[in-house]
Amino acid sequence: MFTIDAHLDLSMNALEWNRDLTKNVSDINTREIGLTDKPDRGLATVSLPELRKGNIGLVVATQIARYVAPDNHLPGWHSPEQAWAQTQGQLAWYKAMEDKGEMFQVNNLETLDEHLALWNSGQANDKKSVGYILSLEGADSFVTVDHLEKAWQNGLRAVGPAHYGPGRYAQGTDATGKMTSIGHDLLKEMERLNIILDATHLCDDSFWDAMSRFSGPVWASHNNCRSLVNHNRQYSDEQIKELIDRGAVIGGALDAWMMVPNWQRGISQPKAMNCNLDVMINHIDHICQLAGNAEHVGIGSDLDGAFGTEQCPYDLETIADLQKIPDLFRKRGYNDTDIENLMHGNWLRFLRKAWA
Repeated sequence: MFTIDAHLDLSMNALEWNRDLTKNVSDINTREIGLTDKPDRGLATVSLPELRKGNIGLVVATQIARYVAPDNHLPGWHSPEQAWAQTQGQLAWYKAMEDKGEMFQVNNLETLDEHLALWNSGQANDKKSVGYILSLEGADSFVTVDHLEKAWQNGLRAVGPAHYGPGRYAQGTDATGKMTSIGHDLLKEMERLNIILDATHLCDDSFWDAMSRFSGPVWASHNNCRSLVNHNRQYSDEQIKELIDRGAVIGGALDAWMMVPNWQRGISQPKAMNCNLDVMINHIDHICQLAGNAEHVGIGSDLDGAFGTEQCPYDLETIADLQKIPDLFRKRGYNDTDIENLMHGNWLRFLRKAWA
């Protein structure tokens, strides 16, 4: 079934992990044998051929570069200008993939319809470009709010103002506090340019601050449920209901620590923790029960978000295994329309309304 994945860090993997994503996953992993600089070396799950194999024809693909102040010990860049330059290098990689015919930027209804026509043409998937909607995860790299329009001109269509920790525009996972004054200015500019607000990673204070100030389209590209895994990275039922009321779609994430309670990074193993794809359905089903329908859920796997098979469902070897999800959803009593909505329909409906 045609599938949309609303969160992949492709350019980060290509540049910081030095992975040639035009290769098969097996080739990428073979080349990484013996490397230990990253915890997921030799355990990759994502590449462009694997997306085609899994009939994943459209993704929300990120740029990401965090600014870190001197007292912030998270990894990142020491000035906003350096962070901006990093995102521009990532943009150059996406453009290089476009030039090679590997990818196609979707940034309005015309390009969306053009790309969907290609993927519904009956041609073999290996001849098709993978569509991508450009998103920014964490807004620290905007040197000024004016940089947002420069990014929009290059195709940026969604922004998550925060990532982990404190940020220049908003506070993220494990942090507290409302958005900053320039964060409020950023929201106004996002509204003017009709850029989607990705609420993912906003801490509770910044989440509610953003919801009270922003009236444009909102989604949550990759988030699970706090009632199932109690951590501030997840959404509370109150936050989920707010997003539902805003017409948002929430993408189920496949990072194991977000799926099952008590996961210890670098120690826990997926099988031992009974972490499989059906666990993601638990999170998705919980959102559906809160909504009273299956119109606010999708997939936002984050499968290449600095982890591999060591920290994802044990019944998933590569991203192509997302095609196991329809049967799991069906076993919960969901009908064919619900399944189509989960795999692509809800994201497409959201985009058509946002870009109308």
